[in-house]
Amino acid sequence: MSATEDTAATPEARQAKARAVLEARARAELAAADAAAPGSDRVPWRGALLAQVAVVKGLPGPAEASGDPALSGADGDAAIKALERLGWSGQDVFFTLSRPEPGIEPERRGDRLRLQIEGVDPELVLAVDAEAADDVALAFGVERPRWGVVERVLGRRVVAVDGLEASLGDEARKARVWSQMRVAKPLGPVY
Repeated sequence: MSATEDTAATPEARQAKARAVLEARARAELAAADAAAPGSDRVPWRGALLAQVAVVKGLPGPAEASGDPALSGADGDAAIKALERLGWSGQDVFFTLSRPEPGIEPERRGDRLRLQIEGVDPELVLAVDAEAADDVALAFGVERPRWGVVERVLGRRVVAVDGLEASLGDEARKARVWSQMRVAKPLGPVY
């Protein structure tokens, strides 16, 4: 057996190869999602391709309007801090906008978001505003999630909060959003 064959047979090498295959699949599915709603790649998604958490924001905020990827401003930082405080790894989060382009028809918008979530296959979907909550409901054909209540949707937990970005300058609203988000703890160890 050659040294190359021996190295490829290690558990670490097999795991790296499997991860590369899964990430390639997720990239292809995310590209298909953007193709389902032309113009939706105007605000690119960002984050982990094999995510434990998908954070969905409805409309572009200041960071996205200036050309940055989804939730790349203060709201993304706040989401990471909150998720880490709950016990999630900040490295395993996927961020997307459900309405990156105002002219996308609702049906295409829902299809795109469903394909994105299915592509990254998270345990938790966190809708961080009313538009995102509406679009998650549209994507999966369910009722809009209630604020701060864990909803089960096709084997995933979905939690909606009432305006993460809007809460950043309002201490009372920030406390309300945090209390809603606290139900989004991991169910077991996060690796």
